[in-house]
Amino acid sequence: MGKIVPIGNIAIVVHGGAGPDSDFLLQHLPEYEKGLSLAVDAGYKILKKGGSAIDAVEAAVRVLEDDKHFNAGRGAAITAAGNVEMCTSIMDGQTKKAGAAAIVTNVRNPISFAKALMDDEILMYVGGEEAYETAKDLGLKTEPDSYFVTDHQWEEFEKERSKKPAQRGPAFEKYMKRKHGTVGAVALDSRGNLAAGTSTGGTVFAQPGRIGDSSMIGVGTFADNKTAAVSCTGDGEYLITEVMAYNIAATVEHTGCTIQEAMDRVIHKKNKDKKGDLGAIGIDSKGNIGIAFNSEQMARAWRTPDDSGIEIYR
Repeated sequence: MGKIVPIGNIAIVVHGGAGPDSDFLLQHLPEYEKGLSLAVDAGYKILKKGGSAIDAVEAAVRVLEDDKHFNAGRGAAITAAGNVEMCTSIMDGQTKKAGAAAIVTNVRNPISFAKALMDDEILMYVGGEEAYETAKDLGLKTEPDSYFVTDHQWEEFEKERSKKPAQRGPAFEKYMKRKHGTVGAVALDSRGNLAAGTSTGGTVFAQPGRIGDSSMIGVGTFADNKTAAVSCTGDGEYLITEVMAYNIAATVEHTGCTIQEAMDRVIHKKNKDKKGDLGAIGIDSKGNIGIAFNSEQMARAWRTPDDSGIEIYR
């Protein structure tokens, strides 16, 4: 899917994660579509008023983090230890400033935590127990553990727990079989500035302490006004080794192709033999929109002054 947005106009694209189809998704298609619609509208509203791309991205991702149907924020997956560990990142294409956090607990909106870190003079990327303390110091809203443990994610946790032996290791093959999910957004504002953000609740029954792609600048998130804004989703281990978000933007830079062409080259050609799920959304500096994925589904939505849409399957 490639669309061109005239320069001077605005655009936003959001995603709710690329991955395998599921009974839960099929049973809640209206809720997924509503969540995507609310997210893309929240970001577009800011852009329409002349707001910045970075604010639009934060607003869109916050909506998805607050929606229990998506694997981020409130709907985050439960680790093998029975808790929630979230990862997030955000980047401003104009200033090249970024913020990121890994293994985040109890922060209601991790994307806002990442955005707050953009202006911190000491920290840009923080994780673990200190992440929570840092978030509190920055005035971020927190919630008790019970807020994040939804009925659906607890059911998924119980299913996985019943399959696993007492002694387990972080084998790569095990992660590839697990249900995962991510949310993200990219935006272009009226001044021609780009931004991208990504947030995830991780993978079901993941080994505690596992860090995926979503908190990594250049992997899950990348934005540069000279090239493109990209948010990635899928199996983190593959995205990490491919430095996926930057790889897509660099393909735009070095070949002069559109963001859609770059995504097709990186996901469908360069990585055509990968066994895992890969997906991305993006907007390039010329205003082209790109969406690509190799999985069974990738929930996504987009809006420009002339076009809008919501799709989940191909």
